[in-house]
Amino acid sequence: MGVMLGRNTRRRSAAVAALLCAALAGCTNTVPQVPAPSPTAPPAESLPATGLPQVTPQPQEMRRLGDDIAVRGKVEVVVDPLVDQPTRDLAVQVLRLAGASDVVVRDPGQPVEDATLRVRIGDRVSPSVVKGLQEVGFGAPAPVPAEGYVLAARGGSDPTLFIGASDPAGAYYGVQTLRQIASPGRIAGVGINDHPSMPLRGSVEGFYGPPWTHQERMDQLAFYGEVKLNTYIYAPKDDPYHRERWREPYPADELARVQELIQQAKAHHVRFTFALSPGTSICYSADSDFRALVAKLQAVYDAGVRDFSVPLDDITYTRWNCPGDEAKYGAASEGAAGRAQAELLNRVQREFVDTHPDVAPLQTVPTEYSDVEDSAYKSAIRSTLDPRVLVMWTGDGVIPRRITVADAQGAAKVWGRKVLLWDNYPVNDFDGSVGRVLLGPYAKRERGLSEQLAGDIVNPMNQAAASKVVEIGAADFAWNDAAFDPQRAWRAAAEYLAGRRMAGGEPSLVADPATVEALLVFFDLEHMAPLPSGRPWLEPAPELARRLDTFRVSWSTGDHATAIRELRPHAQAIADAPERIRAGAPADFVSDVQPWLAATELWGDSLLATLDGLRARADGDEGPAVQHFTAARQLAERAEQISTVPSEVRPQGPVKVADGVLDTFIEQAPNLR
Repeated sequence: MGVMLGRNTRRRSAAVAALLCAALAGCTNTVPQVPAPSPTAPPAESLPATGLPQVTPQPQEMRRLGDDIAVRGKVEVVVDPLVDQPTRDLAVQVLRLAGASDVVVRDPGQPVEDATLRVRIGDRVSPSVVKGLQEVGFGAPAPVPAEGYVLAARGGSDPTLFIGASDPAGAYYGVQTLRQIASPGRIAGVGINDHPSMPLRGSVEGFYGPPWTHQERMDQLAFYGEVKLNTYIYAPKDDPYHRERWREPYPADELARVQELIQQAKAHHVRFTFALSPGTSICYSADSDFRALVAKLQAVYDAGVRDFSVPLDDITYTRWNCPGDEAKYGAASEGAAGRAQAELLNRVQREFVDTHPDVAPLQTVPTEYSDVEDSAYKSAIRSTLDPRVLVMWTGDGVIPRRITVADAQGAAKVWGRKVLLWDNYPVNDFDGSVGRVLLGPYAKRERGLSEQLAGDIVNPMNQAAASKVVEIGAADFAWNDAAFDPQRAWRAAAEYLAGRRMAGGEPSLVADPATVEALLVFFDLEHMAPLPSGRPWLEPAPELARRLDTFRVSWSTGDHATAIRELRPHAQAIADAPERIRAGAPADFVSDVQPWLAATELWGDSLLATLDGLRARADGDEGPAVQHFTAARQLAERAEQISTVPSEVRPQGPVKVADGVLDTFIEQAPNLR
C-alpha cells in the first residue's frame, strides 16, 4: 500500500513516540524542536582577504587577488553586445542579493554618478577589459576558449570587477560564478580563469515511466544554466509521439510547449536537443518513412530546435519491420541492421542537417550501446556511419560499475570516433532499482575522461528535482574532471538545495547550515546505487555503516555507555532530518522524496528506541529493554509498509532506506548482550 505523508508526519511520529515513552520508564527518545533557518551574513565593514570561496563547477584556476569588495549603494554594470539580456538580468539579481540598493546596466559611455562599484562584463579582447585585467595583475588568455570566461575582483579604495568572455555563454557562466563568490555584503577578491573540459554537458530525459511535467522541464533548464550544463535531450520513452507514434505530428498544444522549452533553454544557454526514436516500426528502405522522419524534424526545427538525435536503442535487430528491408539488406542480422541504420542516419545528416547550416551534427544511440566488445553490428556502424554523427555509449554495461579512461578509449576504437557518454545514473526505472531514490555522489568516473569523450550526458530519475543531486556532481565532473572530488560536489548539491540557488524558490546566495547537514544525513541513507541485478555499485549508507561498526566495536569491548552515547546524536539526526528538509529544501524536492522522508522518520525513531533498549539492558533493566525493542520493531514494520507513488515513478515497491545497514542493526540489536 502506498503511503503519502504530509508536513504533519513528524508531529504525528513525535506523538506516537511520546505515547510509547509514557509507558516506558526512563525513555529518552524525545524529538527536539527544529529551529527555523537563520543564515547570517558577514558584516560588510570587515572584509579581509580570506580563503577561496566554493564554486561549483570547480573553476580551472582561481586565486586570491586581494581584499573582498564591499557591496552597498548604487552599482554600475557596463556591458557590450556580447552580453545578452538574460545575463544582464542575472547580474542585476546577483548584485542586489549581494547588497546593492540600485543596479544600473548601461552600454559603454558616460559613467553613472555616485556609483560605489563599477562592474565591466564584455568581450575578453575589448580594450577596457584588457586594461582592467592588467591593472589588477591577473593574466589570462585572450581570447578564452568557447564557453569560457575570466573574472577578476579586487576590493580596496577603488574596487574592481571585470568579467571577460569570448561568447555569450561564457559571459553568462561568468555571472553564474559571480553569484557563487558573492555573499550578503561582499564579493570575494579573486581571479578566475575558467572554461569547460567537455563540450557537451547535460542530461537526457530518456527513462521509462511518467515523463517530467512541463513545469519540471522548465525548472530543469533554468537549473542547468546555474550549474553550467549546456545540453538537454528530449527523449522520454513513454511519450507516444517520440517513439510508438513517431510518424504523427505533435498536436498544436504540445508543440507550443516545446516552443516554450526552447525559449527557456536559450535563456539559460542550454542546447535543446530533440530526439525522435523510429526504430520500433521504421522501414529503412521506404522513402515514405524517411520523409515522415524528416517532416517531424522539420516541424520542431521550425519551432526553434537546432540539435537533433535519432536514437535506435531498445529495439530488436533480429527481424525487419517490412519485407523491403530484407529485399535490400538480406536476412535480418546484426551486421545488416548496422548497415541499414547507418544509411538512414547518413541520409538524415546529408539531406536534413547539412541543408540547415545552423544545425549541429546529428546524434544517435545505437542498438548496441554498451561495452567495448567488437561485433558485426559495431563493425557495420564503424565502417558506414558518417564520422560527423555523434554516437552515444553507456559504459561497460547498461548501468556501468565505473567508467574509466580505458573504457572510453575502447569505445572510441570500436565505434571509430569519440563517443558521447549516456550515463545511466541516477536513472531508477529498472527492476533492480525498485523502491529507490538515488541520491549518492557522482562517483567512479575517472579523471581524464574529458580527453576521450565528446561529452557527458546523464539519464536522470522520474523525480526531476531529486535528480539534481547527481546532476550537480555530473556538471562538476564534465566541467573540470581533472579537479573533480565526488564528496565536495555531493556537499555542493546539499548546499544548493539548502538555499544557495537562484531557481526553485526564493533566490539566495547562502545555504541554511542545518538544512545542509540534514540533507547530507538523508543522502547517506539513499547512497546505494544498484546494477540491473540489484547488487550495489555504490554501497548503502557508508557513513551510517561506519558509525554502526564503531558502535559494535565499543559494545563488544564492554564499553556500552560510550557506544550508545556516540551513536545517539546521529540516530537523532536521522529522526530529525525529514522535518528539517521539509522546512528548508525546495517544495519540489520535498515532494519527490516524500515517501522516503516519511520512512526515514520512522526508521530514525526505531533506531532511537533500539538505543533506549540497549541502554536499559546495559543498566540491568531487561523488562523495559524488551519494551523498547518491541516499539522499535513496530516502528520498523510501519516504515517497511511505505511504498512509492504510482504516478511518480515506475516500477513500484516499498521504499528503501539504508537497507542492509539500518534494518539489519535494528533486527540484530536485541541479541546484543
